[in-house]
Parts: sequence; C-alpha cells; structure tokens
Amino acid sequence: MTTTKIYLAISVLIWLPYGLYCAFTPEYLEGAAGVMATTPTGTTEIRAMYGGLQASIGMMCAAALARADLARSAVLALAFLTSGLFLVRVAGFLIDGSASEYTNGVLVFEGTYSVISIMLFTRTAPN
Repeated sequence: MTTTKIYLAISVLIWLPYGLYCAFTPEYLEGAAGVMATTPTGTTEIRAMYGGLQASIGMMCAAALARADLARSAVLALAFLTSGLFLVRVAGFLIDGSASEYTNGVLVFEGTYSVISIMLFTRTAPN
C-alpha cells in the first residue's frame, strides 16, 4: 500500500466518524469546543458544517481509495481544506485570543494535515 493510500485510509477513519458523530450529536461541540446552537437553524448549521462537511471529506477519501485516479485530487482537496481551516483558525486565535485545549489541538492537527497533504500532492505524479 502506498503512502498516499495509507494517508487516505487514515483520513477516512478520522473524518467520516467524526462528521457522522457531529451530525447526529451536535450538542457534543458545546463541551468540546464551546460551540452551541441557540436556535433550530443553528443546530442544523452545526450538523451541516461539522457533520455533513466532515463526513463528506471522509467519503471523498474513501472514493479516492476505491478509484486510484481520484487519489491525487483528494489529496489536493485535503490540502486546500485543511490549510483553509488552519489559516483562519490561526487568525481567529490571534484576533480573538481563543487559546484553549481544543483550539491548540486542532491547530496542531490541521497544520500537520496541511503539510502532509501538500507534501503528498507535490510528490505524486499527475495521472
């Protein structure tokens, strides 16, 4: 199994279950990240952004495992998605002073994910 396939498999195991959990248990984020909905619309937003989007990232990685021609595109998408999360979280950290166990943990996760995704993308040849 190639490094990219291992990375995609790990990504499925991280993103898909977390997304599904957040979709069905949005109140989890109140304790974990201090994020809570105050209206039904807010709950739907949490389900969609933390649940649907993250589960979809996991499904994208699963599709790339099933079809090798999608692997490079999936890694590129991971690079953009995690870099965007990381850069805006850093900005929020600086603007809002949002240092917390959760913020620090996801900064490390997203920063590492960004670097690995970019490295894998640049190492793989186009199909």
